[in-house]
Amino acid sequence: MKQHKSLKIFTTALVALSSAVILTACGNGGSSDKSSSDNSNLPKASYKISKSTPAWKSDKSKMTTLTWYVNADWWNKDFGKDEITKQIKKDLNVNIKFVTGDDTKLNTYFASGNMPDLVTIGDPNSKVARTAKDWAYPLQDLANKYDPYFYKVASKDTLNWYKIDGKSYGYPNYSNTAADYKSGKILPRDAFIIRKDVLDAIGDQDFTTPEGFVKGMAAIKEKFPKLTPFGFNDFSGGNSSLENVVQDMLGVPITTKDNKYYDRDLDSDYIKWLDAFRQVHAAGNITDDSFTDDADTFNEKVSSGKYATMMMGSDVNHGTNLQDFASKNPKSAYIAINGIQSTKGRKPTLSQAGISGWLINYVSNKTKHPAKAIQVFEYLLSDKGQMLTNFGQKGQMYTQDADGMVKWTKFAKNIQDNDTTAWQKKYRIGEFILFGHDRYKALNKDSYVKAVWQMQEWGAKYLKPQFQIENISPNAGTQEARALGAIQTNWRTTMVSLIRAKDKATFEATLKKYKQFQKDNSISAINKVRDSNIKANMKKLGMD
Repeated sequence: MKQHKSLKIFTTALVALSSAVILTACGNGGSSDKSSSDNSNLPKASYKISKSTPAWKSDKSKMTTLTWYVNADWWNKDFGKDEITKQIKKDLNVNIKFVTGDDTKLNTYFASGNMPDLVTIGDPNSKVARTAKDWAYPLQDLANKYDPYFYKVASKDTLNWYKIDGKSYGYPNYSNTAADYKSGKILPRDAFIIRKDVLDAIGDQDFTTPEGFVKGMAAIKEKFPKLTPFGFNDFSGGNSSLENVVQDMLGVPITTKDNKYYDRDLDSDYIKWLDAFRQVHAAGNITDDSFTDDADTFNEKVSSGKYATMMMGSDVNHGTNLQDFASKNPKSAYIAINGIQSTKGRKPTLSQAGISGWLINYVSNKTKHPAKAIQVFEYLLSDKGQMLTNFGQKGQMYTQDADGMVKWTKFAKNIQDNDTTAWQKKYRIGEFILFGHDRYKALNKDSYVKAVWQMQEWGAKYLKPQFQIENISPNAGTQEARALGAIQTNWRTTMVSLIRAKDKATFEATLKKYKQFQKDNSISAINKVRDSNIKANMKKLGMD
């Protein structure tokens, strides 16, 4: 089975959207003079509004054109050409002109004051997001005026999370609430995996303890000298899968017992495992190439099964590579097993997308079509919109049983397996993701390649949200933010240096040097900001 293009671009997209947007025009200079808290100038609805009926069903106005800016060059700008957006256009009587770009283009919009109708960004910590009340309409005002059915499809918890001074301006895709985590429909994405043929050949090995891990890697090297015993994600855009992913596997706390910031990087359990990785590297069972391989090289090695084991982060994003290897080598396919576990008896606490979501959508307070804009939000968040964008037309592309589970029709399956171009361009299944959510993808097991099914099943019982520590970094442009940037950059090189240290003494000296660097760069002041933001998050979550 081929994996959706949207899954393959997910990691790249995250990297492309992760940089903070610093706008000089986002304050008084480039924003509307109109206060978003006073929306008395909103035009009246041209139709009768109802709490029980979506507004788009009542709105009989002529075709409306909306301009939608997405701050990502990779976004597919076509609208009305594929089966998904044709139906959206027909149902909503709307034509959408997508514009894409980077932070520079976004800055230009704000500087000119000529804002698009809808805006999508990717960083909830950016100045754009933090000052949304200056340039965007509150969604509650639009819903009350034009489409109260919006409240039936929008998550109350997500709306509360994005409130600024009591009102919500942005709404993200892939926002998982506590209820979503409890539902069982949110699937894990990280696991320690091993080739089945390797597991069968090396005998009884214990990869759950640092000592057993080092011994197990040596056993692999002896039996499979041409394989790299231990691999991990590439370092493009982050610290591979050796930081947060390993920390989650170890169940490292996200806050202290009194709900203060906890430095997971310096957790003693995690440090003990970094030293185990150092020993594995010293024995030649982690290659230096693993620290420098780019994404394409890593993907190729996964596809060809070069790694005997991997600490795999975001297995779904690498599903195509895992499936390629499994299809060609079914007896050697990768599977998840217990490995890299806490020496303190803590259970894994695997994370997924949080309540902040990924891409955040706004309605500009410059739009001349606020009613149609909120209708777009409501439609795409509704069951109708979600089923359409994830699975296409019911009957033609999928069937649904009494439990709500989805199966592809023979027609759809044939296209998916044999004509990927048509699947992506004509039918655009699972790609119109600006309001996407994992709970709908979970309705169809075939939303994910078979190679990751067992990995998802292995980790399902360990999922735990980390809402308290989302978006707690200091505001961009502050002294604390600059200091934190320096510390994070230093940690990236420190972590690699720890694993590559020639001996335990060098390891300890490197760690000591990093701790001093933290102190020299105002870590206490940074943590005060983090503590304050954790407290604010807990208030939003009703945990205070």
